[in-house]
Formats: sequence, structure tokens, C-alpha cells
Amino acid sequence: MTDLPLALVTGASRGIGAAVAHQLAPTHRVLLGGRDADALAVLAKELPGAKPWPVELTNPASLASAVEEISSLDVLVHSAGVARLGRIEDASAEAWRANFEVNTLAVVELTRLLLPALRTAGGHVVVINSGAGRTARPGWSPYAASKFAVRAFADALREEEPRIRVTSVYPGRTDTDMQQEIFAGEGRDYDPTHLLKPDSVATAVVTAVSATPDSHQTEIILRPR
Repeated sequence: MTDLPLALVTGASRGIGAAVAHQLAPTHRVLLGGRDADALAVLAKELPGAKPWPVELTNPASLASAVEEISSLDVLVHSAGVARLGRIEDASAEAWRANFEVNTLAVVELTRLLLPALRTAGGHVVVINSGAGRTARPGWSPYAASKFAVRAFADALREEEPRIRVTSVYPGRTDTDMQQEIFAGEGRDYDPTHLLKPDSVATAVVTAVSATPDSHQTEIILRPR
């Protein structure tokens, strides 16, 4: 297993992140990033070659310590995220700050710290964005703004680091715990049959990662059928 490429997936304890970890595990050693150490340990037992990588993404010192032993990294998947919604007249500064801390700043800082390892491997960065990162809807501005920002970051990274492939994935509404909370906040009944499956988003990620060396999938947009 030690000769397999190394992948780091944040938000790996559940949802899209866990699905990505499952699909990468047959071909990669996977570092399972997240806050819930117990959940990561359970997942690691299911995936040969996987290892828990518990870290607080919003703590720069914790991040810096966590990446110290990563000298070469083939794949970095940013799947961790939060969704604090609200209309502009109602959303607090704390709601805006929470979105940007996790959805934007954590992505920026972790990528920055891992740039030497990514350069060494000629690696691939995948940012799980959102449909809200392309269209800002009423009541979604704090979240959408953070996703527009991380879209700009990914675009700039792609231009600044030509040896590193950078893919932004824009899934529509996906059957996750986060989406259940959003539906509840909107006062809507939750019907997962009308949503994307986490495995479908993970398949798009793996497709980008496994693309031939001469190709670069810069953006992938997914919507429920």
C-alpha cells in the first residue's frame, strides 16, 4: 500500500467527504480529515490504507502541526463546509464569519501549507464548491459569498501553480446532513429522491483525479435529474 499515491480528504467523517474517501481508497492511501476523531477511526477501519487525520481546520497552528509530516501529496480534496444562511437584513456578522472561516479561509490556509507537498507530487486540488458558488439566491448571501470567494481562490491557484491541477466541483442539492438542516430551516419537507447522492459527487471527483495527464478538468457542474 505504501507505493500508492496519497490523498487527503477533509470533511471525511460524513456526506460527500466520506463518499470521496470510499471511492479513492482502492487506488490511494487516504488521510481522513475532520473534527470527529471517533467517526474517522470507524471509517478508517473500513478502508484499507486509510488513516484518521483529526484536525481543527479553522485553527492555523493546528493545521501547521498536522501537515508537518506530509512531504508529498497527490490529491487534496476540500469537502468540509458549513452553511449558515439568512437574508442580508437578518444575517449576523457571526454567520458571515462562520461561513468564511470554514468554506474559504480553511481551504486557503490548508492549501497554502501543503503547496510544497503538492508541487513535489505534481498534485491535484479538488474544491467541493456549490451551486451557490455560481448563483447567489435570496436568503443565501452569507454562504454564497464564501463559495464565490473560494471559487476565485481556485481560479487563481490554477493560474499561479501550473504544475498542479485544480478542479472546482459545483454540486446541486445533495442528500447530506447539512442539506437536511437547510430544508428544515426553509420549512420544507425533505425528499432525498429529488437530490444528488453523495456517491454521485464522489464519482465526479474521482473522474477528475483519474483524468489522463494531458487533460485538466477545471470545473464540474452537477445537478439532480
